[in-house]
Amino acid sequence: MEGKSPTFAVIGAGHGGLAMAGHLALMGFKVNLFNRSKDRLWGVLSTGGIRIESDFGLEGFGKVNLATTDIKEAIGDVDIIMVVVPATAHRDIAEMTAPHLKNSQLVILNPGRSFGALEFRQILSVKGVKPDVIIAEAQTFIYASRAVGPGHAKIFRIKNSIPVASVRAHLIPEVLKKIRIAYPQFVAGDNIFKTSFDNIGAVFHPTLCVLNAGWIEDDSEFQFYIQGATRSVCNVLEKIDQERVKVAEALGIRALTAREWLYLAYSASGNDLFHAMQSNHGYRGIKAPVQLNMRYITEDIPTSLVPMSSVGSKFGVETPTINTIIHLAMLLTGTDYWKTGRTTTTLNIDDLSLKELRLLAIGESVT
Repeated sequence: MEGKSPTFAVIGAGHGGLAMAGHLALMGFKVNLFNRSKDRLWGVLSTGGIRIESDFGLEGFGKVNLATTDIKEAIGDVDIIMVVVPATAHRDIAEMTAPHLKNSQLVILNPGRSFGALEFRQILSVKGVKPDVIIAEAQTFIYASRAVGPGHAKIFRIKNSIPVASVRAHLIPEVLKKIRIAYPQFVAGDNIFKTSFDNIGAVFHPTLCVLNAGWIEDDSEFQFYIQGATRSVCNVLEKIDQERVKVAEALGIRALTAREWLYLAYSASGNDLFHAMQSNHGYRGIKAPVQLNMRYITEDIPTSLVPMSSVGSKFGVETPTINTIIHLAMLLTGTDYWKTGRTTTTLNIDDLSLKELRLLAIGESVT
């Protein structure tokens, strides 16, 4: 790839995928856009691209190379595969892409949530994938964005700093060399466990939904991260955050606090989490979801809070607030997220010692 611009496939045409594909095309990169169903592609197919708008001067029409429901066609000869789907679909995407991956391709989960890259790698291993493919995950999604129409996305903010790590940690410099041609905001993460525990969506999304359930189901329009994050709600967010950090410490990992992350990602600061969130201009204008059966619960509970609690249980770290939010979400949605979520058992790490887990994080053999 050295000496030429990388080519991209963006997997997923939702809020995030549409924004990413449109912005990449607007920056001049060759982009293929894939979605499993054609309904989210018709706007792109009819115009040949994606219209991008923002409140900070980023405007224009990005012409995409291809919009398709054919995964082989989408990823065929591209250099970088950007997976922008709910983390609950990572397993399915791994199975779909497995027969078509090629040597030297880079797959980045945007984001991996918690242990997404590890799950993706396991699927490829089970499928017997032979090509030497780099599997990486971003700690968070680079955009705060929404699809505002067919083939039309609004980007509220582009985050300042996005840590990324690969399953084989020694390949992180190679990942950065490839991706930073398009995204200089990507920086080195220590390893995939670090990016997994710095998953701040786990702190904000489920709790804000659960504690604002009445307002959401009343179909009231409110700013999710501003009006939904009252002082009392932020008290609960602080407890969730503290438990996440403690579980990470049990693995010898220093996870960023939510306040530290807000400063690094958005330059937002405050004396406490409430004031830091209220000072974040990137959150202003982002409306709350209109139903509870959406990814902030259906994705972030099973692929973020459940694995954090499960790892905590393995190492004797109590997570009562996290478990409470999981339990309330299960009652609200009628879904057993302990059965559907990522646990130490489903990730096949239940029998690994701390030493073996640390070796796994850097890609060394644990046998």
